[in-house]
Amino acid sequence: MLVHVVTHPEVRVEPEVPVPQWGLSDAGRDRLRFLLAQPWVPRLARVVASTERKAVETAAALAATVGLPVAVDAGLGENDRSATGFLPPAEFEAVADAFFARPEESVRGWERAVDAQTRVVAAAGRAVAGADGDVALVCHGGVGTLLLCALLGVPVDRRLDQPGQGSVFAYDPVSGRVAHPWVRIGPPG
Repeated sequence: MLVHVVTHPEVRVEPEVPVPQWGLSDAGRDRLRFLLAQPWVPRLARVVASTERKAVETAAALAATVGLPVAVDAGLGENDRSATGFLPPAEFEAVADAFFARPEESVRGWERAVDAQTRVVAAAGRAVAGADGDVALVCHGGVGTLLLCALLGVPVDRRLDQPGQGSVFAYDPVSGRVAHPWVRIGPPG
């Protein structure tokens, strides 16, 4: 049994819409085709997503491929950034850098990284409880990175961030051993 931590692919950025309500972009839907063709997909016994629209859309496509329902768990949600709302890309990256660099602090009112990490680790534990096959956790890059750091037993570090939206890493939920690091889902090559 493996847990596949999947991040949603590219989203349609709509500054006037709350970030949790953003959906997938055309490029994100195109990337879904490669996700659905992954060799581990037929082994899925459970698909759990954050409550955010982009994750639910990704999980729904994945679950439909193998005839499973989608469970949702707010604990898989991205770190709470409602204090700032939408930030232009350069400003967002600077604040995200600070979020990872100072995990015990609330940067500009964002949820602390240590709190988001505790939350996502607990959600991952709930998702695998009683599963009789592979599990897909469909979430977001930031919390996926926090989960990966916890599994590796290393401090929070953005250098372990996903290579891009629409990435996956896998781990054994019994041993906690990471089976493979982040891999970007997309065309071969």
